[in-house]
Amino acid sequence: MTAAISRPVSVKLDQETRVRMEQLAKARRRTTHWIMREAIQQYVEREEKREAFRQATLEAWEDFQMTGLHATADEVDAWLASWGTDHELPAPVCHK
Repeated sequence: MTAAISRPVSVKLDQETRVRMEQLAKARRRTTHWIMREAIQQYVEREEKREAFRQATLEAWEDFQMTGLHATADEVDAWLASWGTDHELPAPVCHK
């Protein structure tokens, strides 16, 4: 297995953001480098999830256009309203 190679990247920040980051780093007892890495990592993970959700939505829309299968809002609302009750309903069945 090869070790991950880290390469420096330059980021230009306005003075206000830099000061805020330095204050946060000091309060957290971390370096500004750690704060930036953490922020970028969280952003990338969040955006990857957002993109995966967007792709799944597009695929679901294409599937609906091809098949016409769906559940109505009323069917889904009734199902969700039954959650946690003694009379929980099964998930609605898709239909045309």
